Amino acid sequence: MEELAQQQMSKLRNMKNELIRFSLMYKFGLDEMNTKINILKEEFIHIHEYNPIEHTNSRLKSPESILKKMHAKNLSFSLESIKENIKDIAGIRIVCPFITDVYKISQIIENQKDVELVKRKDYIKNPKPNGYQSLHLIIKIPVFMSDKVEMVFVELQIRTIAMDFWASLEHKIYYKYDKEIPERIKNDLKEAALSASELDFKMEKINNEVTTLKKRGDGEGVPIFFDETLNIPQTLIKSIFKEEEN
Repeated sequence: MEELAQQQMSKLRNMKNELIRFSLMYKFGLDEMNTKINILKEEFIHIHEYNPIEHTNSRLKSPESILKKMHAKNLSFSLESIKENIKDIAGIRIVCPFITDVYKISQIIENQKDVELVKRKDYIKNPKPNGYQSLHLIIKIPVFMSDKVEMVFVELQIRTIAMDFWASLEHKIYYKYDKEIPERIKNDLKEAALSASELDFKMEKINNEVTTLKKRGDGEGVPIFFDETLNIPQTLIKSIFKEEEN
């Protein structure tokens, strides 16, 4: 019996070492996806007037966490089984200012030629029973090694600041409590999620109104005669006058 237990422990140790090497592939996939997102952020910051990405966080599941999940799902302990059944080993959370930004970023990423969309779960249009909202994407991207190309799964969670605020606090509340949460607390958390959702819609409405007002007032205070007499593009004139004002 003791010998059998030692064999099992030895098998688990070997599995853990293989998982460490296996996890490197997902780290590379995470690096690849973070590079894509950083390129988008840089482009929006330097070329466009508005950046729809507030901030990002990424994480890589530890070998211990992967083994626990395999055990909980009653799956065989093999690398192939892990690859096929655990698709959130590499994860990135993208936080956006507004709901429209969530879908804009999702569409940009999904349209990239080397990104393959595997699964899409829209918890914004269809929130979870507890009130949780977010857009989840499971994608596959190529990782180019010296001798092969490996397709790696990456999970993306795209949400607004309000959604992220609620989800982070909900996790902290539940994390230290290992018993069944009382029904009244569940109801309070759901009400808080609804309030966060209402805030999202209200702030987006305000933002749209301000954008409309800005567009209407773009030409005010700019001497148009420069454009007519010197044939200078009006956009250049506006930028010159903005510089003088600053």
